[in-house]
Order: sequence, then C-alpha cells, then structure tokens
Amino acid sequence: MSATPDHRTIKPLTRHAVGRLAAGLLAVAALAGPAEARARTKRPGAAPAATVAVDYSINLAGLPIGTARLGGSFDRERYVMDVSAVLTGLVGAITGGKGSARASGTFAAVPQPGAFSIATHTASSGIAVRMALARGNVVQAEITPPLVDMQDRVPVTPANTRGILDPVSALLMPTQGRGEPLDPENCNRTLPVFDGATRFNVVLSYAETRPVQKPGYAGQVLVCNARYQAVAGHRPDRPGVKFMEDNREMSVWLAPVEGTRVLLPLRISVLTTVGTNIIEATRWTQGGTAGTTGTAGAEPNATSVAQASLPGQ
Repeated sequence: MSATPDHRTIKPLTRHAVGRLAAGLLAVAALAGPAEARARTKRPGAAPAATVAVDYSINLAGLPIGTARLGGSFDRERYVMDVSAVLTGLVGAITGGKGSARASGTFAAVPQPGAFSIATHTASSGIAVRMALARGNVVQAEITPPLVDMQDRVPVTPANTRGILDPVSALLMPTQGRGEPLDPENCNRTLPVFDGATRFNVVLSYAETRPVQKPGYAGQVLVCNARYQAVAGHRPDRPGVKFMEDNREMSVWLAPVEGTRVLLPLRISVLTTVGTNIIEATRWTQGGTAGTTGTAGAEPNATSVAQASLPGQ
C-alpha cells in the first residue's frame, strides 16, 4: 500500500454529514458487548503480551441503558484494542443498538494507529468505517454505505488527516512527563481525533487524584477534565456542535495498566442534552506480563471485530 494518501478514497468523506457516523461511533463509545484484543503470536520463550479487559456499565440520566467492554493487548510498543457495546433493556429492545471497533498500532509518547475499523447496527440501519494509517497518517478510508453529502460542512483538508488518533486509539494514554502513571501531567494532553468524517480535539486537563475500588482494581486514579473542540467535517451552526463546544461537564478517570506505560479510562462522564451519560467500569481484569490488580488473568478471545485492512493493502 502506498504511503501517499489516496485522495480519491478520502476526499468524499470530508463532505458528508456527521450525524449518522457520530451516532454509530457513540454506539461503540457508549453502548456495548463483549470483544477482546487477540493475543499476538510470540517467539518461543518470549514473554506474553500484557492484556487487560474492562467491563463497563452505561447509564444515561441515571438509567441503565447498556454495557460495554474494552480489551487491550500490549506487546512492548505495539497495541491491539477492541471496544464493543450493546444497548440493553427497553432502549435496546426498541433500537437494537450494538457496535464493535478495533484499532492497532504502535505507541511511545503518543499512540500511532496503523488500522481502525468500526461497525454499528440498529434495528433499521448499519454503518461501517475502515481506515488504514501509516504512523497516524490516514492513507485510505471508507464508509459503507456512503454518507449523505452536506454543503454547510467545514471541509476536511489533507492536513486534518495527518498525525491523528482514531476513536479507539484515543482511549490509550501512554505515560508522559516523568513517566510515573499517577503524575498529574498525564492528564494534560490534547487528543487529535479523526473518525473517518470529522476531525475534532479532546483537550484534557488535570482535576484531582482520588482513590477508587472496583472488582479487580483498587488504587488511585487521575481525574481529568475534558473539553471538545470541533476542527473540521462538522456543521458549525448545528445546535449539538455548539452544545458540545460549550460543555464544561465532561471528565475521564484514568487508571494505570500494571506492568505497562499505559493508562485507560475507568470512568467517562459527559453531559448531553438529555442528561449525563456515565460509562463506568464494573470489572477490571489483567493478564500476561502485567501483574493483576485483584482478579484472574484476562479471558481468552471470544469475539473478533472486522479487520481494518482495505483493498490493495
């Protein structure tokens, strides 16, 4: 695959409406059911990859609406992460909402994704996004089915697709500053996210350090405030965009993955127009080279998601 962006593939994505894609990504970021990062094939005698699995509950305005799982495998500077979600209860019965996503790549100071895929489904529709990247630069991308073109969208330029994080890789926070996992500096970062159609920043800043106890995890976490900044691909006059840019009620709790230089979300809280959406860990499980924080090793892979390879790759 060429390292030069294929503008014939990417250009149509920059003009489409964000609505359907945002709904699909939200289904994965805030819904879902089981998926696990696959263990990487190892040389004889080599140490196994560190793995982690985090189960989440999803509540909106105080009501349970779904479950989610994040599964990660970290082999030196390489990572594979799966996220899946499913709506449950009355909301699930009405919408049939579920989704799964996978990202892989390398990380040092920041993640550098190499592949990303996501597929979401409701009772009436479905959407899939695939991206291939070279060190965080998008080289191919496609959305199926294509999104409807909207003329009032801020154009996405080729520069907007370089040095980016996909929505799953954005959940991976390598330690920075002095390299200590609970250094407040680990909160102070800007995540440049591109989801295949829209480019936005999530700006994190340190709020506090607090103790947390969950099944499989007991210890301190970093609490980071979060802000949303629209960059491109959005419709600036839409009320939802303005609401999110003005939103001061967003935060994420970051917990260290033992034996790695990685922090992952233990809790995400976002005020929406219909109430506060809280995604909170209900179980934390570690395995591989990393020590556990209280439960047995990560479960074996049971469900895989669509690969992010594209034709001609």
